[in-house]
Amino acid sequence: MKLTIIGANGMKFFKQIIILITACLVLGACQQDKTSNKQIIVGTSPGPYSQLFLDAVKPILEKQGYQIKQIDFSDLMQADIALQQGSIDVNVDQHTAYMDAFNQNKKADLIALTHIPTVPTAIYSKRHTNLQAIKKGSAIAVPNDPANAARAYRLLAKAGWITLKPSTNPGMISKNDIKTNPYELNITELDPGNIPRTLSDFDYSVIPGSRAYAAKINPDLALLQEDIIPSFELVVAVRADNAPKAWAQAVKSAYSSAEFKQYMQTHNTKNYWYVPKENN
Repeated sequence: MKLTIIGANGMKFFKQIIILITACLVLGACQQDKTSNKQIIVGTSPGPYSQLFLDAVKPILEKQGYQIKQIDFSDLMQADIALQQGSIDVNVDQHTAYMDAFNQNKKADLIALTHIPTVPTAIYSKRHTNLQAIKKGSAIAVPNDPANAARAYRLLAKAGWITLKPSTNPGMISKNDIKTNPYELNITELDPGNIPRTLSDFDYSVIPGSRAYAAKINPDLALLQEDIIPSFELVVAVRADNAPKAWAQAVKSAYSSAEFKQYMQTHNTKNYWYVPKENN
């Protein structure tokens, strides 16, 4: 019998091989566990869209064996950063225009799985009960973030209070794109979260649907709603590399399912939600 003696260097190499094999087995087990538990981590924000997901979509996914974990964010930017970094799998609180701007500014690769029901931006007032009370010098509050500001100026044009320059990009409208302002409106741009708290300070205020919801403003008090264009429809956002995965397709399918459509028919009273073609 020949006896082979492993030297110190050989023993060290042998231990390294054992450690590497063990690490691979542990990593493989962790990845298998993550796949087998079918967990979806959703980043939620205060507002109607996360609530709609939790009330109507989550039960559909749970019936398919998915576990829904919820992580709350007070700021959509932070939610998108977490989505890009992989800390969460999905969020449902942004429209295409916002997502495109985030991708451009942060060199990110978020994409829309599907468009989803959206609460329109609307004009509200505590001083007036109709739009006909507009007069020269009326004070108007609009959101100051670019995407919602664009929606606001389109809505002021729909009301007939301003006109916009021709060929203006609907998703990039700013105060500089106003062509005529016959009422000489005194327009103030504010953080959209502050507008509901300052309703009494202005003749009219333009409030995004999510902000009106968070402030518990009765949607019946809206004096005029926007005509929603595709770039302002809310979307299910995921990282591009996750889009083909089974869980992502399950989320997409849930929004077009018969069960979801039935939920919307029951709960969309007075056309509170604008429902895109994908969900009809």
